[in-house]
Amino acid sequence: MDGSIHTLIDVSVPVLNFILLTAVGMDLRPEDFTRVGRQPALVLSGLAGPLVLLPPIALALTWLWRLPPDVAGALLLVAACPIGGISNTYSYLARASTALSVTLTGLSCLLAGVTVPALGRLFGLLASDESELTIGVATLVGELVLMLTLPVGFGMWVRSRWDNWATGHRLALQRLAFAGVALVLALIVLENPRAFVGGLSTTVPVAGAFVVCSAAAGWATGSLVTGDPRDRFALAAEFGTRNLGVAMAVAVTLLGRIEFARFAYTYFLTELPIMLIAIAWFRRQQSAVVAQAG
Repeated sequence: MDGSIHTLIDVSVPVLNFILLTAVGMDLRPEDFTRVGRQPALVLSGLAGPLVLLPPIALALTWLWRLPPDVAGALLLVAACPIGGISNTYSYLARASTALSVTLTGLSCLLAGVTVPALGRLFGLLASDESELTIGVATLVGELVLMLTLPVGFGMWVRSRWDNWATGHRLALQRLAFAGVALVLALIVLENPRAFVGGLSTTVPVAGAFVVCSAAAGWATGSLVTGDPRDRFALAAEFGTRNLGVAMAVAVTLLGRIEFARFAYTYFLTELPIMLIAIAWFRRQQSAVVAQAG
């Protein structure tokens, strides 16, 4: 292992996580919280649904695939993470409910300091010791609140004080963070390229199955609470998209498990083409509906 690369990863990941989640907080507005009162079933299903449905999906895939401990632990970590910010882009490209997506992403990240350790504790109770997922113990709650909730709250505070500045610089901050994440991901692969490539035959099918099952669970959940297909697609994207920055931060900073971060990278590379196919299908379906109505 190249010690300099490992040190650079250790230093960069928490900084990038703070920047990324601050940008998420700067995306939240007071009306995003009033949406909870106007559409409680829709918003609560988008927040609670992944917490209830994704853990069983991850555990089922772990048992069905008889995954090795490092892959099982990484999958459970991804399932425990909040919604990823790229889900907003997916909803935008699909012409779905982007505002709903932004609301769910922001609130999910805001609550992550509590939900991540809670799910980690659940996995510890239900999964075998071989999962090697040690998050969720009580001593990590404070650290996760500082790592996940604090930057989102800071971003919200910045927007409340300097709304015009936050609006003008939010996208630039997001691009900076995403570029930094891409660089760190490259470093994670370079840290042990043989391990990354050698595991693809297992990690890609598992990641693909989890993305598809999670997105399907989101669409099904949306079908129970809304008749608008744009809302259903937004929920599908929210369920299937996990926060890569948070996964890296927890894996590297708290767990010291860089192999978990490698799986998170594989997950993103697998998720992206699947969601782009879903976007193309959804837009075609919506265009057909409009044509028939016309």
